[in-house]
Amino acid sequence: MKLSKRIVGAALALATAAALALPATAQQTRQAIAQDSVIETIKERGVIKIGLSIFKPWSMRDLDGELIGFELDVGRKLAEDMGVEVEFIPTSWDGIIPALVSGKFDVIISGMSITPQRNLTINFTDPYAYSGLTILSNKGMTDGMSLEDYNSADVTFAARRGGTPATVIETLFPEAELLLFDEDGAATQEVLNGNAHATMGAEPTPSIEVRQYPETLVVPFTDTFLATGESFGFRKGDPDAENFFNNWISVNWKNGWLEERNNYWFRSFDWEDQVAAE
Repeated sequence: MKLSKRIVGAALALATAAALALPATAQQTRQAIAQDSVIETIKERGVIKIGLSIFKPWSMRDLDGELIGFELDVGRKLAEDMGVEVEFIPTSWDGIIPALVSGKFDVIISGMSITPQRNLTINFTDPYAYSGLTILSNKGMTDGMSLEDYNSADVTFAARRGGTPATVIETLFPEAELLLFDEDGAATQEVLNGNAHATMGAEPTPSIEVRQYPETLVVPFTDTFLATGESFGFRKGDPDAENFFNNWISVNWKNGWLEERNNYWFRSFDWEDQVAAE
C-alpha cells in the first residue's frame, strides 16, 4: 500500500513538473522562432535586401542609370520605417523566386501577384498594390455614358482574341457587341478609328494611350476590373516577417501613402521625363 502511494506521489510530481515546464518551453520556442526571423537578420545587418525585376513603371532606370519606380519608393519607405538602409538587387523574373529561397535577398517587392503555384514555394503578404483592367474609350462616342450604358447592344467593344480583357468584357457587358483581333494594338486602333466604342487593358497601358491621343481617347472611369493583388514574397516559416510586413502595408494603406504613390506612378506621367523615350 505504501509503495503504491509512493508511485502515485511520484507520478503526480512528474506531472506537475511537466505542466510547469510547458509555458517555459513554449516561450523558448517563440523566442527561437523570433530570432530566426529575417526581420532580426535585417536589424542586425542594418540593411534590407530587396529583390526586384525591371519593368515600367514598377521599377526602371532613369536617365542617369539609377533605379526609380513604384517598387523603389515602397522599398525605400519600408527601409526608412525599419531604421535600416536598403539594397535593391535586380534579378531576372524567372529566377527571382529561387534567388529568394537561396537567401540572395530578404524579400521580393516586384509587382508579384499571388498564385497557388508560387505559394507552394514562398509565402505572400497582404496586397500592397492592385493592378487590373480599365476601360479605354473613344471620347466622342462615349461622352456622358455611365458604366451601365456600356452594357448595351448599341455599344461595340474591341479586344484581342483569347486575352483576359475579352473574357472580362463578355462577362461584364454581355449585351455589347465584341470585335476580336489577333493583337491588342489592333483593338486599340478600332477605338481610335471610331469603329468600336471601347476596349479594356491593364494599367498603365490605357493611360499611356490616352497620353498619346488625348483628343480621341479617354479612361472614363476610375473603376478597376479583375484587380489582382500584388504582394511581398518572403521565405516560408517566418511568422514575424509576415506580421511586420502585413502591419506595414496596412498602416500605409490607411494613411494613404500607398495609394498616393500608386496614383503617381500608374495614373500620371509626371515621371516620364526622368526616363528615356521608347
